[in-house]
Amino acid sequence: MAHPKRKISKQRRDKRRTHYKAVAPQVHVCKKTGIPHLWHRAYEDDSGNMYYKGKMIIEGDTATAAE
Repeated sequence: MAHPKRKISKQRRDKRRTHYKAVAPQVHVCKKTGIPHLWHRAYEDDSGNMYYKGKMIIEGDTATAAE
C-alpha cells in the first residue's frame, strides 16, 4: 500500500474539509394544522391524527392520545 512521502499538515487537511457543511433541515408549518414538520414527511397532531400534504391520512384513536 502506498504511503505519503511527507506528513500532510493539519492546516492543509482542514482546508480540504471546509467544503463539508452541516445543513439545517427544512421545516414547514402546515397551513391547516399549524404544526411545524419536515418537508415530505407525514406528521402527527395532538389527537393522534396523521397528516401528509395537509390531508388527514390516518385518523387517530382518541383513547391512546389521552394517555
